[in-house]
Amino acid sequence: LQNDSWGKQYSHALFKAMSHMLCIGYGQQAPEGMTDVWLTMLSMIVGATCYAMFIGHATALIQSLDSSRRQYQEKYKQVEQYMSFHKLPGDTRQRIHEYYEHRYQGKMFDEENILGELSEPLKEEIINFNCRNLVANMPLFANADPNFVTAMLTKLRFEVFQPGDFIIREGTVGKKMYFIQHGVVSILTKGNKETKLSDGSYFGEICLLTRGRRTASVRADTYCRLYSLSVDNFNEVLEEYPMMRRAFETVAMDRLDRIGEEEGPPGLS
Repeated sequence: LQNDSWGKQYSHALFKAMSHMLCIGYGQQAPEGMTDVWLTMLSMIVGATCYAMFIGHATALIQSLDSSRRQYQEKYKQVEQYMSFHKLPGDTRQRIHEYYEHRYQGKMFDEENILGELSEPLKEEIINFNCRNLVANMPLFANADPNFVTAMLTKLRFEVFQPGDFIIREGTVGKKMYFIQHGVVSILTKGNKETKLSDGSYFGEICLLTRGRRTASVRADTYCRLYSLSVDNFNEVLEEYPMMRRAFETVAMDRLDRIGEEEGPPGLS
């Protein structure tokens, strides 16, 4: 190569360096003499180390591009192993799979931890933004004090129900009320009459106000995305806003009157 052009010389040098550094051998020619042998071995070791570091960093970069999806996949692998270990029937496994798909939509976040690290103004701003469709569709929230709406939204818990799930069963003790963000539910009473509720409606407040038992069952007709409010949080918010308690009581009494007149319809307790 001494008399060849510089392009040919550098091309050969690059080929030999890549042969060492990419761990595919010692190049086109075997090393001659101990000096060449040791230099070749050293370059191959350095190349192998750099190659491993490159692969590791590239893998970490790819995984970090969508860490929420990776967390979902890891979580669902555990769910699959759990279902296999307990030998759950096929239809139950399918319902669990569909639940995870609708509940998390392929991504998983530790939302509670994320919101817990933020300041209260930021937390309230995010919650108001996430629940904007619920507020827009619900007349109760649209005409209420913004402070009441914010206080209520910060207490809500997101839940998903599949078609055919009983959200509320008649005769049970009421511990939650529900706000429908999206979906359709049926109110089932003893008279086998059904009343449909959809986006922007709420149910279950009668039992929280009267501290009684459920007077009707509520079944999900479609995939339902709901927000639930526990009895303790319900009372805590209404203690601060007594006017809203009266609004809930007015709606509750109207529904109870209709139950008495029709022997059943919206038994929403």
